[in-house]
Amino acid sequence: MNYLLSETTKEEREKIVAESLGNIEASCDGCSAGLAEMYQDYIDGKKELRDINMEFNARYIKGEDMPSREGCSYR
Repeated sequence: MNYLLSETTKEEREKIVAESLGNIEASCDGCSAGLAEMYQDYIDGKKELRDINMEFNARYIKGEDMPSREGCSYR
């Protein structure tokens, strides 16, 4: 399967993100909301997946603010 912007439609990109993240509308209040939003530029055809993931990793390594998992409780 191709993931490049030039080789996918918006609908295909939405499906790729949804399948990759799993059930983002689960009963956990907003667990993956930040992650889903992170990939919106890919869905909209503005950035490649590779670029988004590289930016995420760079901020993680630097310790900058990242999408949080607030609202989730691991019990």
